[in-house]
Amino acid sequence: MRNLIVSLLFSFCAVTAWGAKASWITAADDSVNRPNTWIAFQKDVVMKTKPRSLKARIACDSKYWLWVNGNLVVFEGSLKRGPAPGEGYYDEVDLGRHLQRGHNRVAVLVCYFGRSGFSHEDSGKSGLYIDSDNAQLCTDASWMSRIHPAYATATGEIPNSRLSESNISYDARHAIDGWQTADVAARHGFKPSVEIGSWGDRPWGKMTRRPIPMFKDFGVKAARFELHEGARRDTVIAFLPGNLQVTPVIDLTATKGGDTIDIWTNHSHMAGAWNVRAQYVTRQGQQQYESLGWMNGEKIILYLPKGIKVNGVSYRQTGYDTEVVGTFHSDNDFYNRFWQKALNTLYVNMRDTYFDCPERERAQWWGDEVILTSQAFYTLSLSSIDLMRKGMLELAAWQMDNGVLHAPVPGTYKSELPGQMLAAVGLYGFWNYYMNTGDSATIRKVYPAVRRYLERFPLDSTGLTAAYKATWLWGDWGDNRDIRLIFAGWHYMALDAMARMADMMGLDADAAQYRATMEQVKKGYNHCWNGYSYRHPQYMGATDDRVQALAVISGIADESKYGEIFNVLKSQEYSSPYMERYVMEALFQMGQGDYAMRRLKKRIAPMVNDKDYPTLWEFWDARKRGFRGGSSNHAWSGGGLTVIAQKLMGAETIDPCWRRFKIDPQYVTFGEASLSFLTLSGTVSTAFKRDKAQLTMSVGVPAKTEALVYIPSTATDRITIDGRALRTDRIVTDAQWAKAGKTAVWLRAGNHEIRVAK
Repeated sequence: MRNLIVSLLFSFCAVTAWGAKASWITAADDSVNRPNTWIAFQKDVVMKTKPRSLKARIACDSKYWLWVNGNLVVFEGSLKRGPAPGEGYYDEVDLGRHLQRGHNRVAVLVCYFGRSGFSHEDSGKSGLYIDSDNAQLCTDASWMSRIHPAYATATGEIPNSRLSESNISYDARHAIDGWQTADVAARHGFKPSVEIGSWGDRPWGKMTRRPIPMFKDFGVKAARFELHEGARRDTVIAFLPGNLQVTPVIDLTATKGGDTIDIWTNHSHMAGAWNVRAQYVTRQGQQQYESLGWMNGEKIILYLPKGIKVNGVSYRQTGYDTEVVGTFHSDNDFYNRFWQKALNTLYVNMRDTYFDCPERERAQWWGDEVILTSQAFYTLSLSSIDLMRKGMLELAAWQMDNGVLHAPVPGTYKSELPGQMLAAVGLYGFWNYYMNTGDSATIRKVYPAVRRYLERFPLDSTGLTAAYKATWLWGDWGDNRDIRLIFAGWHYMALDAMARMADMMGLDADAAQYRATMEQVKKGYNHCWNGYSYRHPQYMGATDDRVQALAVISGIADESKYGEIFNVLKSQEYSSPYMERYVMEALFQMGQGDYAMRRLKKRIAPMVNDKDYPTLWEFWDARKRGFRGGSSNHAWSGGGLTVIAQKLMGAETIDPCWRRFKIDPQYVTFGEASLSFLTLSGTVSTAFKRDKAQLTMSVGVPAKTEALVYIPSTATDRITIDGRALRTDRIVTDAQWAKAGKTAVWLRAGNHEIRVAK
């Protein structure tokens, strides 16, 4: 008991050490809570010795930039608010290596959004909070501050309501040159800050430690640009090396002050919406300016009055801190380019959250996130896992009182899209996360919310998921959506995922209940089979390819129906790029991988072959529409990447965390191909090459793991592994793993080569 008391007392002291000295602060100005307000803070700190480490806990509403002794330390700190309603995030930053013995000057620029959106919940009050073991760093009235007079909101159209960001205007005539290092106590209009709250106080609420890395800063790089002279104004177009998240940097010379330059990208008005842009008001002479609100696009566009000379245009790319560590290559140029465009689309849709598109919404739609996260496991470094975990916890935390899960969150959006929610919590969402990470702790946290949500789905008299009432009965974009069966297919896979989660947690009664419900849904779904296809009796449209695919990948449809379903998928093409990923997988599962690849190529070729856009589009015909109703960089369109990795290259995990996995390629489309990717257990690799004489397979198995490799031959005398004839005692005979026409073997850690003579 004494040890327990000491432990609890220590824990209490550890918690209260943070927050005991600091306060939320803001500038002494009545305008501090207006939208798009920028506040400059500064504080002098004297260090007796140079610290090896000095951690600071930093929070604000909404974003901040931090300098120490004039050196930029944090570029765009803080995350959009909303780990749960009314709550925020804080950063933990080690300032030790940036501080020196003696005098130091710390400066912080805070941008207060002042409006909510589809990925941010406004607190209603600007503020900065810094806490540290060094009391001098703690925010209080000794910090000097003021509203930065150069910042304002740009004139003209405002960003659409999904975005919490405003269009930034900067008037260089009101700049505070060098304020990060200047003696602001004597000039520049800085005053002591106002203390407005303590740690945990409303409206900022409970603060959660930032669960993802600080954003990656790629540095400032020059861009090639062209000047196009006009009658009244000129246009400068600067070309970026891809579709990037950037802050534009301009270098120009103006003969007079007061001229306004509009700063756009080619995505500032796109996808049927006004998105972010910026303005800059000149002063006389040569000047440089970086607009700190990030934009995305392939081009930076400047609209400027006559008489201004543009000396250079640069850009600072920033983004989620992850690396592309996976590799894929084949002898098929089209699919190599598809893979790269899918990868480009994945990365440009990662930042504070995963999102559907980086210009119009920046919103965590979970149908898109399921597609993106599946790709990330085959392409990106392990830091990408944190972004999915963050999204899962946010989705559960924003559950409504009536049990509804809704997205995007955090933010103002309240409508429920049942199909996307069921996909999120199901086999391709939460369960896929667990199988790739083995993170049972997160599953335990979200399980109660998912259980409450699934209680909202009753069954009808046939056993099928009953007609569901929701704010938006969205099953997919496009025509001929058999909604009852779309929802039932996703419902079945959500139940399946929950049964597996319950198994993992030892909740036997829950697991049994979910499986019993699955059997009823399966019966009801198969009651809708008419001998040729699945169709709900109340559905009057053309036969829906989506519901046939869901029946296959869920296991509702048995193999006796595959022939008829294949006939449907050869003739019906109603799925959007979002649902096409599941149609493609269904075709592979039915042994029709060659047609799956041909179908995808037929439908997605305009995107892949387009030389102007390095990313994939929201709709099949988005370019034809002039991108008026759809984005050119949409998260849900790259799902074929995952299918190629899992089904064509055949790399799928068997156990959580890839402790055991299988390699079972389908040898279609490619004569040779290779794939490698990083898992929590190490790097997995697989490759094959086919010619007239033999098939050569290569498999890389990480330490302490095993691979179940399927060899496409039962003529065991023609098979060699690592240069030796296959011994019969190595052949897997367990019926659990048997596949017709294939020989299965377990391979342990190492790099292996398998040859099959023809």
